[in-house]
Amino acid sequence: MISIDTVYQKVLAFANKEQRGYITPQEFNLFADHAQKEIFEQYFYDLNQFLRAPSNSEEYSNIIHNINEKISFFETTGTINNGVLNEGNIYRLGTVIANGVTIVEEVQQDDILEMNMSPLTKPTKDRPVYVRTGKNTIQHYPINLPDGNLWGWTGTYTYIRKPLKPNWSYVVVNGKAMWNPANKIDFELHPSEETELTYKILKSAGLAMRRDDIASSGQALESLQIQQEKQ
Repeated sequence: MISIDTVYQKVLAFANKEQRGYITPQEFNLFADHAQKEIFEQYFYDLNQFLRAPSNSEEYSNIIHNINEKISFFETTGTINNGVLNEGNIYRLGTVIANGVTIVEEVQQDDILEMNMSPLTKPTKDRPVYVRTGKNTIQHYPINLPDGNLWGWTGTYTYIRKPLKPNWSYVVVNGKAMWNPANKIDFELHPSEETELTYKILKSAGLAMRRDDIASSGQALESLQIQQEKQ
């Protein structure tokens, strides 16, 4: 976790230097959400990139471990009832398990037609599959058991959830926004991301205020930070 107030104060310190600008809490919360999403989604691009490196060399092993560690915070489980994934905050669906013991393989809709054409590939109770039918729904196969009855099963699944939307909460006193931690939502990213978060938000703030100096400063600092992380 990263304190949202700490990041806000750092961003204000950069932006207010030499009276270059002020970022309201509403603006900061928008920029903060965007920055957190960018960093979170970059985990998966980076992981894919390093996993595809030739022979998955030891040169990248620590980087892959670090990325997996950052992602692991968002890994959790959910339940399935009548094909509905009960948790709505799903970023990536992992493993689907029927009745607590059988792994259900994901296939595409057009694959079902081909699979059902052969007894060797046709889904069975012991070798089930599923198709994503919506953001939080699936259809499992087989639908009917050999005796003609519907195959009803309760399921569980692993998934990676999206980070919660950060919120710098405040109350207005004498026309000024004052920090009120009662409703705060801190950043859920790994503590090592605090500096990059600050730079990304600073860059967004500079663009919004049409201050090229702030935006350029944030961009340069962000690029340097990313370069150092990937060395």
